[in-house]
Amino acid sequence: MNSQPDLPRRISLVAETTRSLREGILKSQWQDFLPGERVLCSQFQISRPTLRASLKELEQEGRIATSRGKRRQIIKHPTHSFSTTGKGTIAAISPRPLTAMAPSAVIMVDELRTNLARAGFQLNLIADPSCFSERPNRALKALTARTPASAWLVFGSREPMQKWFLKHQIPCLIAGSCAPGIALPSVDIDYRATCRHAGGILRSKGHRNITLVLPRGSTGGEADSETGLREAVERDNESELRVICHDGTAENLCALLERELQRKNPPTAFAIARAVHTLTAMTFLMRRGIRIPQDIAIISRDDETFLEHITPSPNRYATKPAQFTRRISLAARRLAETGTLPPKSIRIMPEYIPGETI
Repeated sequence: MNSQPDLPRRISLVAETTRSLREGILKSQWQDFLPGERVLCSQFQISRPTLRASLKELEQEGRIATSRGKRRQIIKHPTHSFSTTGKGTIAAISPRPLTAMAPSAVIMVDELRTNLARAGFQLNLIADPSCFSERPNRALKALTARTPASAWLVFGSREPMQKWFLKHQIPCLIAGSCAPGIALPSVDIDYRATCRHAGGILRSKGHRNITLVLPRGSTGGEADSETGLREAVERDNESELRVICHDGTAENLCALLERELQRKNPPTAFAIARAVHTLTAMTFLMRRGIRIPQDIAIISRDDETFLEHITPSPNRYATKPAQFTRRISLAARRLAETGTLPPKSIRIMPEYIPGETI
């Protein structure tokens, strides 16, 4: 036939090339064999690596097969359809459902779904707490077996989960920080630089006894937070940094804060991870009759929209959701298209928002 196949659109080029090739096969654009790579590259105006990535997807779908002469034979009746292979689907695993996420996380997931849809990908969000346990192997094996996906995106993961994906060589992007020694691609806030900056601000205001408040069960981001704050505090021999880890409940956090206040040398400043825990700490201190910042200072590593309505206004760090989701979208698309990414750590520095709590 003399008619030319549809040229692929430039959004998600591998996915669009696959779509154009698939449609050409279904329309009998070619008969028993596809043209050679040089001809197809010229027709579709694409590079050879892009073409080969698309041909690999079609081969996995069972639509083509490579013959002895390296010609691509068209399979007239593929054994399975495209819809069951997971191609074009990115599966995201979270320890909690969307309704239980922080407002900023909900916005991020919504924007991420929109960005990926524009590029021809579907985001499948799966809430499975069992995958985030200390022994997630069985849960992860079952989940990945029953969920077709071309790439996996993991929120808030810890070392056991990351080790499992690395061991099984399943395309995975960490939305967060990797544990030490885990060579997976990741996108996260630069918590180390953020807390180093926070420590410098507290020291400049004369604070020498500082307590870092973290949720229990540290992730890479929490470990980076402690490292950064220690780097700032250790520059001064008179400074002391303590770290307390709570279980996420207001009751436990308040009990630990009370214990800190009863120390012989109580802290003059709290650096707190997670905006919701900043709110808990501030209301607890005010209930105790402790003035902020006259008696004790507060700085929040994270931000949520509700902090805008608190008085005094907390000093905090904010990241634009669009900036964060854009970096994740690009990395997830590349991973889904190629099946691999270098184990690079992409870090985003948030903006410091001066407030009234220091």
